[in-house]
Amino acid sequence: MLGHSTLWLLEIFLLTKESSLGVLALDSKSSLIIVSFEFMKEKDIKKILTKTVEDYNSISSKYSSVRSQGWKELSFLFDSVSYKEKVLDLGCGNGRFYEDFISKGANYFGVDPSVEMIKICKDSYPQGDFRVAYGNELPFEEEYFDKIFSIAVLHHIPSISSRKEFLKEARRVLKKNGLIFLTVWDLKEKAGGKKNVMIPWYGSKGTYFHCFNLKELIQLVEESGFEVIKSGEILVGKKPYSNFYIIARK
Repeated sequence: MLGHSTLWLLEIFLLTKESSLGVLALDSKSSLIIVSFEFMKEKDIKKILTKTVEDYNSISSKYSSVRSQGWKELSFLFDSVSYKEKVLDLGCGNGRFYEDFISKGANYFGVDPSVEMIKICKDSYPQGDFRVAYGNELPFEEEYFDKIFSIAVLHHIPSISSRKEFLKEARRVLKKNGLIFLTVWDLKEKAGGKKNVMIPWYGSKGTYFHCFNLKELIQLVEESGFEVIKSGEILVGKKPYSNFYIIARK
């Protein structure tokens, strides 16, 4: 009988078959599937994005049972939110940061491409405004929000062009001089120097993550039309886990 790790690897192989995606390797110690994405084509990008949404749909209940609360280490990012400001939680997942915004008196909007995650949001916070939407096609008019928060989302987006499309759409709906707050995981140790990996994630069979460094993240944000005003590292949890953050102005 095939083991779970073999089945994970087989599924990722089928994802990459007859595409530009490259070599695979399975790290048996960390259950980390490493994939080379050096020559990613548009069809590959769409496959990965679709699979990521499907992964979050399938793991939504398990994910939410473990990650129902926000991270106290991120609280300083929310301190800038003012009463009645329109705030977008871009990639809101299960709505775990909803109360952080509402406690500040913000006019909150949450969007996520996962239908199942949005269902959980609406069940948990029926008074909230939650919508199913992709980050590159937001259902809002130009310059609608005072602030945008995107927590641990950007590392799920493959290719520089797709990340810029995501950020430029955020910029479109952000008011002049509005602020965007971004965080991504620091995966350099776990990924073994690779830039793109597929990680088994709450039962998913390999979810895509891009391994940012802070310099790369700053460059991406600046090339997308923002002025970076603050950046750094956040250590989250008991281990702790490293995250990079950026605060940037339109």
